[in-house]
Amino acid sequence: MSTAVPVAPDGTTYDVDLMIIGAGPTGLYATYYSGFRELRVALLDALPEVGGQVAALYPEKALYDVAGFPSVRGQELVEALHAQARSADPLMLLGRTAVGLVENEDGVEVTTDTGEIVRAGAVLVTAGIGSFTPRELPVGSEYLDRGLRYFVPRLAELADQDVLVVGGGDSALDWALGLEEIARSVTLVHRRPQFRAHERSVAQLHDSSVEVLTPYEVAKVSGEDRIEEVVIEARDGESRTLAVQAVVAALGFIADLGPIDGWGLEQDRRHILVDRTMRTNRRRVFAAGDLAHYEGKVKLISIGFGEAALAVNHITALVRPGSALTPGHSSDL
Repeated sequence: MSTAVPVAPDGTTYDVDLMIIGAGPTGLYATYYSGFRELRVALLDALPEVGGQVAALYPEKALYDVAGFPSVRGQELVEALHAQARSADPLMLLGRTAVGLVENEDGVEVTTDTGEIVRAGAVLVTAGIGSFTPRELPVGSEYLDRGLRYFVPRLAELADQDVLVVGGGDSALDWALGLEEIARSVTLVHRRPQFRAHERSVAQLHDSSVEVLTPYEVAKVSGEDRIEEVVIEARDGESRTLAVQAVVAALGFIADLGPIDGWGLEQDRRHILVDRTMRTNRRRVFAAGDLAHYEGKVKLISIGFGEAALAVNHITALVRPGSALTPGHSSDL
């Protein structure tokens, strides 16, 4: 079983075939598949635990589009992927950020923010949307952690409360629907009548007990020590006062690639461009998952798995010349 390697002194060097940056679902599957192709692999992530955005933000969210699972909670999927990835016996470099990248004829050297150096035949970037910070609610910021929150990693934390969810995207609807059976009441407010969420979620929302108020925006948040009331206002000036103890602001995220942004990788709207082999414009740097982009791209976890396998197969042929591009069927091994 692989566990995270403690931070080593500056200049400590590790040698592997492939370095994977990002330990979300795509990175975990890429780690497993690298082991399947008999590559020595290092897995790095800035977070201290694996799972990426799914584990950090949506561990209790039900996922319905992962092959083999009619429905699976985010944390359950992460745990299964982690168990699968451990079969590759990876070098686990958690709690580190990849800072510098030097590419040469024989491989790459990646320097971490802790001063460690990873020498590899190639790099696979599976960093999702990179680091992310929530878009702030325009009013009521002084109530952060006093009723106002931007994430709901544990739905039970809002049990028996009157909850207001603000937003019209997938996260807002997911949290509103997830809290329906846990909170005392759930109200969802969005500034537009239309939602930017999956059609199935929108249909579930309208069939649920969640009170949907559109088009409204939050105008005022008040309370003594914690949130007690929220005033929402329509464009025509009509206002309503809601008695709530919790506000979940799901207004999206501001993504930041961090140091990777300076690696000279071609981008399109903060997504890394790749070819049909998942290779970037740099010979030994590949990308897969939500961060990777090509014409016709669809962002799904299952797509990320396929991209990871595609990338690892082409990386195997690159770092071990003469290797077959495809390994055959796993059932034949």
